[in-house]
Amino acid sequence: MTDLQQLGHRLEYVLLALGLLFLVVNLRVGRDLWAWWRRRTAARLTWLAPKPPFYAVNLAIGVMMGLILMATLLTVPRPDGTGLHAAVRAVVHAQGGAVFGEGMMLLYYGYLMPLSTRIGRGLYEDGVWTDSGFMAYGDIGGLSWKPGTAGTLVLASRLRAVARTLSVPGTRLGEVRRVLREKIGEHAIPMDEGPGLHLGSRDTRESV
Repeated sequence: MTDLQQLGHRLEYVLLALGLLFLVVNLRVGRDLWAWWRRRTAARLTWLAPKPPFYAVNLAIGVMMGLILMATLLTVPRPDGTGLHAAVRAVVHAQGGAVFGEGMMLLYYGYLMPLSTRIGRGLYEDGVWTDSGFMAYGDIGGLSWKPGTAGTLVLASRLRAVARTLSVPGTRLGEVRRVLREKIGEHAIPMDEGPGLHLGSRDTRESV
């Protein structure tokens, strides 16, 4: 085996490892997209979050991964005179790890990451879509505005010692306060209950 072939095999192992990593990431993002798709009609007060840093660079990576994957598929030798199934088997046998890794990265950068920016942050009928995911009203044990920030809402879990944040645009602050106070008044949000992380004795409607 030549040095070039050894380098190719090592690169394939690296791409396989990256593919496994991106598979986990894709499953998580896909789960969030599916949850949002089912819940989108129950949106009550939502907005789009700003595009993540280096968004254009990420899209460019997606285009590049698509070109690399196409080049990989076109350069793998295929048996002559055989059908599509045999051709696919030849590709998998020759460059299976590379194709898997490149495909997973293409799926994330080219599709799932751009689609995730369409998830509406804010208030839904059954919970809050925070900056890091959905949180049902029944899981919220405390609400507070983060000191020193303009419109960062902290939501403490009543089930675990964790908290999530929601960045609220200045034009939506009044509406968010009103809806949250309604939910607290309806006891949809069980303030300061359970063993989770709480935010102090003032976790009442005045907290928001």
